[in-house]
Amino acid sequence: MTVRLTVQKGDAEEFAREASRDGLPLVVAAGGDGTINEVVNGIARSDTAMAILPMGTTNVLAKELGIPEDAEGAAMAVLRGTGHTASLGQITLDAPSPVTRCFCLMAGIGFDGAAVYGFSHAVKRHSGKSAYILSGVSALLRHSPEPLVFTVNDETYRGYAAVIGNASRYGGHFRVTPDASLHRPELFVCIMEGKRRRDMLRYVFGVVTERHLGFRDVRYLKAGSLAVEGIAHVQIDGDYLGKTPATITVVPDALKIVY
Repeated sequence: MTVRLTVQKGDAEEFAREASRDGLPLVVAAGGDGTINEVVNGIARSDTAMAILPMGTTNVLAKELGIPEDAEGAAMAVLRGTGHTASLGQITLDAPSPVTRCFCLMAGIGFDGAAVYGFSHAVKRHSGKSAYILSGVSALLRHSPEPLVFTVNDETYRGYAAVIGNASRYGGHFRVTPDASLHRPELFVCIMEGKRRRDMLRYVFGVVTERHLGFRDVRYLKAGSLAVEGIAHVQIDGDYLGKTPATITVVPDALKIVY
């Protein structure tokens, strides 16, 4: 067994890619959802499987898969686990230079992308989960979104924010796209059509109370691919990526996870 310690962003992806090139059967990602995302991008579409030891702030993927969040329980899940095939989302941003990344959980476009963009890792180290709340409040105060156009299943929709789910959970135990699953080759798209601050507050309250899909200004769609036009911040799996325009697709059976 080889242990590699990450020092900076991108290390986990490079270590995972090296393991895949060397033909190693398993990589264990010890960290939060951002670290896991890097590992996924290092081994996606390869024969190397991934297991996780959740050590992050929210550990959304662990919650999604039912993996214990204590060290002993997670280790036992690795030792006793079996391989499960998972599909991934894949997003390509066009500007300022093209970038393509895979995601396990979700892509957030608009408000939550802006919240992650303004997120301070220094604050996170001292305040943990409350850092996300502070960043969200700050994003709400700055909230002045531009209109976005979503092309989903050859139909056009307009809105100001969206969450594209490859998994059901978001931010912990919340479910913005409750029908999404890593084990099915499809994405679920939740488009929010309101632009005012009070609209965003209403959406947040709707997610917390599991009522948002009943709102008249929320579109909930199943898709294999979609395109987003307009300018908005984007986050994937809780890490900032860049700005739209973007195209998003599902990649079937792109990853094997052991748990």
